[in-house]
Amino acid sequence: MGHRLSKITTRTGDAGDTGLGDGTRVAKDTPRIQALGDVDELNSAIGLVLAEDVPASAREALSQVQHDLFDLGGELCIPGHRMVGEAQVARLEALIAQHNAALAPLKEFILPGGTRAAAAAHLARTVCRRAERSVVALGREERVDEPLRQYLNRLSDLLFVLGRVFNRSAGRDDVLWQHERKT
Repeated sequence: MGHRLSKITTRTGDAGDTGLGDGTRVAKDTPRIQALGDVDELNSAIGLVLAEDVPASAREALSQVQHDLFDLGGELCIPGHRMVGEAQVARLEALIAQHNAALAPLKEFILPGGTRAAAAAHLARTVCRRAERSVVALGREERVDEPLRQYLNRLSDLLFVLGRVFNRSAGRDDVLWQHERKT
């Protein structure tokens, strides 16, 4: 790969535009750059989850997700380039089924929280939903392949399930929404 990032401060974006992977310059507030930024933030949020003590199977899965998200960002950065497909979506579906199998069925809505790891997973889930909305908005203006949207949709489901797994592995219950609480 060489030294691709040997100079960090380039000043090329000082006028409010940035370069895509194909060399095209676009404004920093375009839907494509918004989606890229949201996916980058999502990857950082998952890094925060991985800074916690989480089960090895979740750590391995989320580490792979971080690589997938970098690929997804690459696909957003280079219009017409394809890096995320049905195989990645299917892998997330299998992970959801695997991790959800050991959990009790939900009878109530749950609140984000419990352990720090669970709270971080729920925060990453909400960032994932925002990234998904950004990719959908981009798709209204430009072509976005279906697997990108599907991947983000499944990833938010996986993060929800992992939040529950993290609480369970720490011996904590889910934080249930009390819909009939006294105010």
